[in-house]
Amino acid sequence: MYTSESFGRRVRLGHLGRRGGSGLLLIPLDHAVGAGPLRSDGDLDTLIGQLAEHGADGVVLHKGAARRVRPARFRDLSLVCQLNASTRMAHDPDAKYPVATVEEALRLGAHAVSVHVNAASRTEAAQIAHLATVAEACERWSVPLLAMMYVRGPAVRDGRAPDLVAHALAVAAELGADLVKTALPDDPAATARILAGAATPVLAAGGDPGSDPDAVLGRMSAAMRAGAAGVAVGRLVFTAADPGAMVRRLAAVVHDRTPAAVR
Repeated sequence: MYTSESFGRRVRLGHLGRRGGSGLLLIPLDHAVGAGPLRSDGDLDTLIGQLAEHGADGVVLHKGAARRVRPARFRDLSLVCQLNASTRMAHDPDAKYPVATVEEALRLGAHAVSVHVNAASRTEAAQIAHLATVAEACERWSVPLLAMMYVRGPAVRDGRAPDLVAHALAVAAELGADLVKTALPDDPAATARILAGAATPVLAAGGDPGSDPDAVLGRMSAAMRAGAAGVAVGRLVFTAADPGAMVRRLAAVVHDRTPAAVR
């Protein structure tokens, strides 16, 4: 259950989870900083319109990208502002650097903010410290915080190992996140145990570039059955020949199930 009961936080969380207990379908579109321009026909505003029309609940954008979208798009779609980033051109692509603040996100009209943490990376200390700093600002300004928690680093053999995933989720919860996105194990029983023990609602991450769409949809469906609060899938959508159709398929997985509610 969420620990903060401030009015502003409840309003923003209510916008994120306005479908009640049917689950949260979040589409991260923050990839351009890290991996280069999004591969999608049409402009960003048109893509966002398709997401809203076909069942997405929210979208993750960097501050500059958000300004290229018509404000009316966010009447029925929540805006989550990404606060840190890195590029694949960097010496250490697992590092993450602050690129925006909670205050900037509020000026954009964001409903929530997001911070990416690569636990076990060489720069884990700085990333966790940044998450904690953002959590304090979110508490001050009554803004929900999504933590994107991954286990990645030179000594990590399997970042989806159940004990590592559970630990990463615990870090996010202990430092003040309201929602957590992570890559869950393939084993449904292990996933169910992790989700049952998680202190915050968990969104299942979509997967690596080039993943088979049917396989991703199958994993997302399994995660929802295991108790996930929703899914966060970006590449599968913006690389699809028909992003709207892909969102409809994801919405069927998320909104036609009875998962753990976004509280």
